[in-house]
Amino acid sequence: MTDRRTFLLGAGATVAGASILRAQDVRVSGARIPDPLRPPDHTAAFSEGSSAAIDLFLSGDRWRANDIEISTESRKGSEVTVFIAAPRTRLTRVRMRWHCVFAPVSRFLADHWERSYGDLEWRGLAAERLMPWYFLASAAGITDGYGVKTGAAAICCWQADDGGITLWLDVSNGGGGVELGSRRLEAATIVRRRGERESTTDAARAFCRMLCDKPTLPAHPIYGSNNWYYAYGKNTSAASIMKDAALMAELMPANPTNRPYVVIDMGWGAAQEGAGPVSQLAPGYPDMADLARQMKATGVRPGIWTRPTLTTEKRAESWRLPAAGGRTKGSLITIDPSIPEALAYIGESIATIRGWGYELIKHDFSTFDLTGRWGFAMGPDLTDRGWHFHDRSKTTAEIVLDLYRTIRRSAGDAALIGCNTIGHLAAGLVEAQRIGDDTSGREWNRTRKMGVNTLAFRMPQHNTFFAADPDCVPITRDIPWELTRQWLDLVARSGTALFISADPAAVQPEQKPALKAALAEALRAQEPGVPLDWMDTTTPERWRLNGKEVRYNWYADDQ
Repeated sequence: MTDRRTFLLGAGATVAGASILRAQDVRVSGARIPDPLRPPDHTAAFSEGSSAAIDLFLSGDRWRANDIEISTESRKGSEVTVFIAAPRTRLTRVRMRWHCVFAPVSRFLADHWERSYGDLEWRGLAAERLMPWYFLASAAGITDGYGVKTGAAAICCWQADDGGITLWLDVSNGGGGVELGSRRLEAATIVRRRGERESTTDAARAFCRMLCDKPTLPAHPIYGSNNWYYAYGKNTSAASIMKDAALMAELMPANPTNRPYVVIDMGWGAAQEGAGPVSQLAPGYPDMADLARQMKATGVRPGIWTRPTLTTEKRAESWRLPAAGGRTKGSLITIDPSIPEALAYIGESIATIRGWGYELIKHDFSTFDLTGRWGFAMGPDLTDRGWHFHDRSKTTAEIVLDLYRTIRRSAGDAALIGCNTIGHLAAGLVEAQRIGDDTSGREWNRTRKMGVNTLAFRMPQHNTFFAADPDCVPITRDIPWELTRQWLDLVARSGTALFISADPAAVQPEQKPALKAALAEALRAQEPGVPLDWMDTTTPERWRLNGKEVRYNWYADDQ
C-alpha cells in the first residue's frame, strides 16, 4: 500500500526513480490540455503490505503487470469507464496519471470524502491537495469539470499539479487489499466537462448533473424541525417530542398539502451513543408507534434519527467489525455489513422503524463506524491499515453501497436523509443528504463555519445528487437572534431542506412571525440559491435568491 509520502509526491512523479515532470517539460514536448478521457500516460497499482508502486505497461489497449490488468471503455464522448482485474493480487489502489498543463491563473474547487467541515474553497494549484470525487478548474472565465460518476465501486480522489492530473482509485477492503478473484471490477466512470462562457456556479451545477444519472429527489420540499440542537440527546421523552410537534403545528402554514416533519433525534433508544437495537427504548419512550400516531394527530409528519451500524445486542457479537474499523469496545458492537446476516439485521431495524409509522428516517454515523475516522481526518488512508471486512471480495465502496441499498429497500416509501454518509455513494439512494458537519445551538461561530460554507460550496449538488440538507437552524438562548435570523432566511430561501431546532421554551413571541415566514418559504419549490462571492471567501455573504441579490452579515459586532 502506498504511504503518505508516495501519495503526495505521486501526483507529479512518473515511474519510480524518474524525475518529476514539470510544466515546462510538457510545454517543450507539446502542451496538452487536461483530458482524463484519453489513455493515461502512466498507470500504477499498489498492493497490500507494500508501499512500492507496481508499474503497469501498455499492451494493446490494456495496462498490465503480473496478474493485474487495467482497461478503459468509452461510454459517451464525455465518459470513460475504468475496469480492474487482479485474480491473485490484493490490490489497495490504482493510480492513473495524465501529463497536461493548466492555465497559470487557474483556481480549483474540490469536494469532500463525506460531509464537509467548513473547509471547502476555491484555491490555487496545490500539488499535495487531495480532491475527493471531483474538482473544478476555472481560468479566464471558463470552468472545466473532472470527476467520477456517483455510485462508483472505488473511493476516488484527484490531484493536480503543474505537470498534470492524477486519479487515485482506492479499491481497498477496509484497511487491507481486496480479493477480486476472477471478477473484473467496474471501478469508476470518469467524466469530463468542457466549460463554456458561463458563471462558475452554473458550470458547477451542470457538471454535477452529469455525474449523477438517477438522483432520487423528494416528491415535495423537505422542511420541519429536529430536537438535537437544544436537547443534544438528553432529557428527551415522548412528552417533549409532542411539545415540538405542537410548536411546529402552530408555526406551519395554514392547511398545507405538504406537512412538515418533526424529527426525533438521538435519545429515544436506551443504548449509549445512539446504538441500536430498536427493541431497547429509553424510559421516556414507551411506545414509538403510538408516539408516531400522536404526532400525526397534531398535523405533522413523524421523522426519526437512527444509527444503524452500532448495536449492543449480544447476538451481533459474531458480526463485530475488527477493532481498527470502528468503536468495538465493551457492549458497543460496530456491525460488519459485509456479513449477509448482519446486513439483514440492519434492514430489519429500518423496516421496524418504518412499520412504527415514521415517514422520514435519518441514518447517521455509518462512515465513522465503518472507518473509525471523520472526513476531515481522512487523507491518503481512509482508515487504519491492517484490518479487513469479513467478505474480502468486495471493495469498501461496494460494501458501503450494499449498506445504503439495504436501508433504501427496507425504508419502503419513507423519505431518507443520509448523515455522515458518503454523498457520492448515497446519491440515488437518499432523498436528502446532510452535506456538512454539525451547526450548533451553543456557538454561532460553528454554525457560520459549518453551515454557510457547506451550503455555498455544495449547492451544486442540490437537486442534482439529492436534496441538500445544510443542517438545522438552532434557536436557543445561547445564539443571538439577529445571527440566527439570517441563517434561517438563507436556508429557507435557498431551496434546500429547512429544519429548525427550536427549544419551545426559548422561542419568543416576536420570533414566531419570522419562523412562520421561513417555513412558508421553505414549503415552496424554489430556484437553488447562488453564492455570488464564493470565489473570494469561504463564507459567502452575497447571494442570489429567487432572482434577487441578498447580502448577509455573518459576524456579530463584538467579534
